[in-house]
Amino acid sequence: MPHDHNAGEKTARPTVSPLKGSNQSGLRAYNQRLVLSLVYAHGGLTKTDISRMTGLSAQTGSVIMRELEAEDLIVKGEPIRGKVGQPSVPLSINPDGAFFIGLKVGRRSAELILIDFLGATKAMLRKSYPWPTPPSIIDFVRNGIDEMLTDLPAEHRVRVAGLGIATPFELWNWTEQAGAPRAEMDLWRGCDLRAELAAVCNLPVYLQNDATAACAAELVFGRHQGLHDYLYLYIGTFVGGGVVLNGSVYAGRHGNAGALGPLPVAGPDGKPVQLLDRASIMLLERMLQAEGRDPSALWHSPEHWEGFEDLTEEWIGIVARGLAQAVVSAASIIDFEHVIIDGGLPVPIREKIVAATRTETGHYDLRGLQMPAILPGTVGTLARALGAASLPLFDKYLIDRNAQLGGA
Repeated sequence: MPHDHNAGEKTARPTVSPLKGSNQSGLRAYNQRLVLSLVYAHGGLTKTDISRMTGLSAQTGSVIMRELEAEDLIVKGEPIRGKVGQPSVPLSINPDGAFFIGLKVGRRSAELILIDFLGATKAMLRKSYPWPTPPSIIDFVRNGIDEMLTDLPAEHRVRVAGLGIATPFELWNWTEQAGAPRAEMDLWRGCDLRAELAAVCNLPVYLQNDATAACAAELVFGRHQGLHDYLYLYIGTFVGGGVVLNGSVYAGRHGNAGALGPLPVAGPDGKPVQLLDRASIMLLERMLQAEGRDPSALWHSPEHWEGFEDLTEEWIGIVARGLAQAVVSAASIIDFEHVIIDGGLPVPIREKIVAATRTETGHYDLRGLQMPAILPGTVGTLARALGAASLPLFDKYLIDRNAQLGGA
């Protein structure tokens, strides 16, 4: 099972709806992806299980599984005895079968992560800054990948399948909110970050909106098993999100589905403001700065906030009121089963935000609505980097039923 990035518990993968293979030799590549997707989703399957689930003949299934085993993508487990006939041999994903790099570019920090085939973190680097610039990010990635690959055994380096990037789109449009110089943020206008990084890392490179990538990380690596339709909210420097429909991330025409930051909500004086002005770590930073207190721990130590608990409690109330309005608005458009709230913040803070948001939704007139259950996310601070790393994973090895999250 994939690595649990918070509490050390096992991670459950999303349920895979039935998909059928083909016994025609020309579709072997699709069948390989199908078998890998099923084994990945279920943790371990026997040849009989795979034939039953895919409709592939025993001969075709055996050929595919031998090929995957020869490529070290799957491994055999201990035979299961006790039944009539030959013992069944479960097949599972080889964690060392492939590796993936994910880059999160945030407005206050960047993260670079190396994961194995099951999502376990092998290496992670973080860089904080007052605002991002293309040269600083390119240098961070160049040096970081060199460091990660140096520490990776030689036989594994050739199995690094690609680099995924999770970044806010149109960074130059957030200059005022980030408190950054216009000239430096305008450097992003002419920057093709995917092409720049492909040139320095010699790997296939993929790009996705950061909040959508975080949503994908929750779907692939999270612990909420079997959820098919939900709204995902991620509280970072600003707030964003994603939409999962029928068990897959729905990115939308421009990749911005669920990007809830611009959603109008009531401000402190009752006038409409954007959700990002009421539900974001940037707001807490401004509250700390207004009292002459150092906000750097928000970015340097996202797992541990200490020394400003009083303002954090006030901030949680503001965030919950904004999120509650967003949840009620979203539920009136799509009949979501669940809402998942996560963020680049300490787990206890996330739990308090979830509880407060549940309370705040109860203050609305909900007649005519079936409110979704509000749940805490399970990936946490690394969600965007992990979602970025999942981009080459899907492109190279698995079947993503609805959405193509990025392209090389």
